[in-house]
Amino acid sequence: MSYEIQILPKAIRQLKSLSIEVRQEISRTIQSLANEPRPIGVKKLSGEKDIYRVRVGNYRVLYEIIDKVLVVVVVSVGHRREIYRDR
Repeated sequence: MSYEIQILPKAIRQLKSLSIEVRQEISRTIQSLANEPRPIGVKKLSGEKDIYRVRVGNYRVLYEIIDKVLVVVVVSVGHRREIYRDR
């Protein structure tokens, strides 16, 4: 059972601003969420409805899991220092 990956325009812009190496590593992580949306090390953000975060080095991917329709929506991508400021 595979989930569909959707990336919000804001997250696409954030990805494009990163270096190619970091972008490739984050893209691999995002694609792996299709098979396992709750991998080892994932955390649910407190104070948020259904937003999870997964670590990729010094970067974080924030995403929402919609189990009813098997969709993972990538909400935001950024450095660990800055990712939580806009929330």
